Amino acid sequence: MSYPTIYPTGTTVYDPQKAFNGYTLFQAKELGALLIDMNGGEVKLWKGLHGFPNKLLEGGYVIGHTGERNTRYSMQDYRDLIQVDWDGNIAWAFNQYEYIEDPGEDPQWMARVHHDYQRQGNPVGYYVPGMPAETDQGNTLILGHKNLVCSKISDKPLLDDVIYEISWDGDILWEWVCSEHFDEFEFREDAKNILCRDPNMRPCGGGMGDWMHLNSMSLLGPNKWYDSGDTRFHPDNIIADGRETNIIFIVSKQTGEVVWKVGPDYDYTPESRLGWIIGQHHAHMIPKGLPGEGNILVFDNGGWAGYGSCHPGSPTGAKNALRDYSRVLEFDPVTLKIVWQYTPHEAGLVHPTDSNRFYSPFISSAQRLPNGNTLITEGSGGRIIEVTAAHERVWEYISPYWGRHFKMNMVYRAYRYPYAYVPQQDPPKEVAIEPLDITTFRVPNSQPKGPRSQVSVAGVLPFQSSSALCVVSDTDGGLADKK
Repeated sequence: MSYPTIYPTGTTVYDPQKAFNGYTLFQAKELGALLIDMNGGEVKLWKGLHGFPNKLLEGGYVIGHTGERNTRYSMQDYRDLIQVDWDGNIAWAFNQYEYIEDPGEDPQWMARVHHDYQRQGNPVGYYVPGMPAETDQGNTLILGHKNLVCSKISDKPLLDDVIYEISWDGDILWEWVCSEHFDEFEFREDAKNILCRDPNMRPCGGGMGDWMHLNSMSLLGPNKWYDSGDTRFHPDNIIADGRETNIIFIVSKQTGEVVWKVGPDYDYTPESRLGWIIGQHHAHMIPKGLPGEGNILVFDNGGWAGYGSCHPGSPTGAKNALRDYSRVLEFDPVTLKIVWQYTPHEAGLVHPTDSNRFYSPFISSAQRLPNGNTLITEGSGGRIIEVTAAHERVWEYISPYWGRHFKMNMVYRAYRYPYAYVPQQDPPKEVAIEPLDITTFRVPNSQPKGPRSQVSVAGVLPFQSSSALCVVSDTDGGLADKK
């Protein structure tokens, strides 16, 4: 499908009465950490501060990184994790996970952090009433990388995922290594076969297999499931998801065991209730105190991911699960019943013929807001939207920042925070923005809509109300749920 090359950027839709008003923080491509208000006003830029992602703490603090490791030797390895104040001064920093000696580079300590981290006090990194992250003390949980070989997976070098916890002073207190739990993920034999031959090899560092590619990690925090006696959901347990494997899983903080999971396959009950989750991002448990608390919220990207049987779309069996649209799912982790969703259908698109208009095959996220709305980062196109529980779009922002080296306006993950998180600023004026009538919107020198002359043709029939498309659509009733 084609996309327009000319379109408005910044805030394009805003209903102050229905939105959760506050500041939105995201990493503006090749610019820095950018804080905007609801009308798209740029409140603060921490220029050059990397963010994978950036997170805002009470008092106007921002967490991010000073830079990324040379991609000749690894991928998505960030050197450190730092906390800066409103004026850009470094208030806290950590890099003492591994001492790196890359050829031609100065030897240095690195955190090797990627994709996610959590500061004590808040399980998920976004606003939860009564759960502020610590700003001057507390432990930090970090998602990182480790190079190793695991014969159970492949004889090829792996870029493995690790989760480790550090004290405020930088002492490593706990570590979990993903490959050590390979058997607990229950891959089928055909998946093991392709993993052995090609564990998602990347060219950096002479070749390494990014076999799991964890892209989110958070604590469960207090929840109703544990309160009712289900120990799988202990508040200290950690939920993470693997983009390449289509797995969402929970790790016991005490034992390191995988105590709950969905995936890697979704063709058997009970996972079949969810449909195939593919290449997902930002899977987490909605924290206590927010609407939907205890449910799992995930941006189900679609795209291409997984290991398994060969077919025309995957001749080798690598990335064998395919779908050309995205979904945001909220589901019960016990019954696996979908409680709420935002898919192309809820977005008002004709499914499946127009479904890829809601589609980000990589990055992206979903945040539950205190008023029950959901902030969705449709990352590949730089679009951030806020939708109500009834799927009404009440805020939309398109990033105007395009990378020079990677020519996209992509946004990895955006977060919404209350105005009170930034005491340095008075709350901004909130001005409603009505959606443009795109049928009459014109750029300068483009002619207005409407024919210069018009005639009627005798004998013509009225246009059909049926879609009658070349492929079956949901309006034809051919895509009804047959489960």
